[in-house]
Amino acid sequence: MEFSTINLLILLCTIIVAMTLIIVAFAKQYKKVGPNEVLIISGGRMKKVKDPDGTVRKIGYRMSIGGGTFVKPFIEQIQVLPLEVYSVNIKTPEVLTSQGVHIIAEGTAQVKIDSDVHMIRRAAEQFLSSGGEGIRDVSLSVLEGCVRAILGSMTVEEIYQNREQFSEKVIQNSKDDFERMGLEVLSFALKDISDTKGYLAALGQPRIAQVKKDAAIAQAETDKDASIKAAHARKDGDIAKLKAESEIAKANRDYEAQRSEYQADINQKRALADLSYELEKHKIAQKIKKEESQVKLIEKEQAIKIEEMEIARKERELDASVKKTADARKYQAKAETEAESYRIHEEAKAKSQAQRLEGAAEAELIRAKGEAEAEVMRQKAESWKDYNEAMIYKMVIDALPELARAISEPLSKVEKIVMVGSGDGSTGVSKITEQVAQVMAQLPTVVESLSGVDLTKLLEKFAGEKKVKEESKKKQ
Repeated sequence: MEFSTINLLILLCTIIVAMTLIIVAFAKQYKKVGPNEVLIISGGRMKKVKDPDGTVRKIGYRMSIGGGTFVKPFIEQIQVLPLEVYSVNIKTPEVLTSQGVHIIAEGTAQVKIDSDVHMIRRAAEQFLSSGGEGIRDVSLSVLEGCVRAILGSMTVEEIYQNREQFSEKVIQNSKDDFERMGLEVLSFALKDISDTKGYLAALGQPRIAQVKKDAAIAQAETDKDASIKAAHARKDGDIAKLKAESEIAKANRDYEAQRSEYQADINQKRALADLSYELEKHKIAQKIKKEESQVKLIEKEQAIKIEEMEIARKERELDASVKKTADARKYQAKAETEAESYRIHEEAKAKSQAQRLEGAAEAELIRAKGEAEAEVMRQKAESWKDYNEAMIYKMVIDALPELARAISEPLSKVEKIVMVGSGDGSTGVSKITEQVAQVMAQLPTVVESLSGVDLTKLLEKFAGEKKVKEESKKKQ
């Protein structure tokens, strides 16, 4: 059982490998060519074909134009035949024309294999092994022969003047030969013809001379006709000139007369035009001035409006800035005022409290001081009860020097005294002394008014008592 499974697997693998090889081989044997090529497959069985002339023949190949086909391995082989265009340049040796002139012709032909199946078959049978070079060589030989044959049947003038006709003859004469080879001539162009004897150069000389002669004769005839016509023209011109001068003189006379009339009319109209112009100019100037005044007025109004708008803008801006500043300052002042008011209130409150305390203390002090002074005065009064009148007088007398010093003390503080005489003979010094004496003389009255003590009587009494004592002493 196991042996059968293995054999089956081997068989399957063998079949797969065989099929793969077959597919690969088939793929390798499938050949393709481009649109400008023909694939020729030979080696197969023979088949019958019919040529354009009706001939039936057998061939052992087949063709694939611009495509692909399967090539039987070991039986068929392939070859490629190009369908491209070949340029064939022709230059003949010296060839005799129908006039016996040796000329050399140069031309170019475009040749290719005809696209018809029968033509491709003919070209394959003749050029498959040689390829493009074989086609070019054979075409050159055929075209060269045709060109030489046509050159021998035409004159140099015909060849030179009818190059297009010459090219058509070459194509027509070589057509049958190329068809038998499966080729076609697409175009032929005669590029140049030349000779080594100078025939072509001399060919144009008679014509050139004839042309020059004809040109000279024509020029002479033209000059003669021109001279005759010029003479007639001069005669006719002179007659016409005289007639014209006469007519011109008459016309000048009429013209001068008309011109004078026209000039007078023109001057009159010009004067009117100048006057109208000046008047219109004056009107226009007045109008321009009026318009300018109006424009200036409008400009001033606009300037005033702009200025007013600018002032209003600045006022609004100033109001805004001032208002903002004022509001800020107002707020600041209000805050400062409130703070100051609070500070003053607190200070006043503190001062009031302090003053109240100070007043209470001062009142207490004054009360205590008053009580002390009252006690002192009471004690002084108690002690003065024991003073006699003489003691009191003594105290008053002892106070007089201090009183005199107090009266004269302001004079001691004066740095400089300017004395001005009044002319009555008294000096400033005596006046000062006199005024001081007057003040001192008023002293007893002041003391009496203040203390009730009559200073004069006191002094008189004191002096009398002193005199009595002295006399007592003397008696003793």
